[in-house]
Amino acid sequence: MKRPVSVTIVAFLFIAAGIVGLVYHATEFDMRAQFQTDRLLILFVRLMAFVGGVYLLRGANWARWLVVAWIGYHVVLSIGHSTSELVMHSVIFVGVTALLFLPGASKYFRKSS
Repeated sequence: MKRPVSVTIVAFLFIAAGIVGLVYHATEFDMRAQFQTDRLLILFVRLMAFVGGVYLLRGANWARWLVVAWIGYHVVLSIGHSTSELVMHSVIFVGVTALLFLPGASKYFRKSS
């Protein structure tokens, strides 16, 4: 089955977010400092965005859930930030979830699993 455009769009957005985030946050990493668990967690989260995007393109159903969990995690993180950030992450969460669970997308992931 041909990959739906909605899946392709979300996948490339997450690949881009992962790459940009990895590059941006990698510059903050200091090899001389100890116990940078917060920075390692940030890099891990950015890597998960990239991995999720790549495997969405490959039709992996688990990647669909990874991407939804990834943006859901950001919604939870946004609770401690500004209202506009919370609203924006919530809108992105709803949009990504809707695009990945459209009937055509669901059929694509069922056939590819």
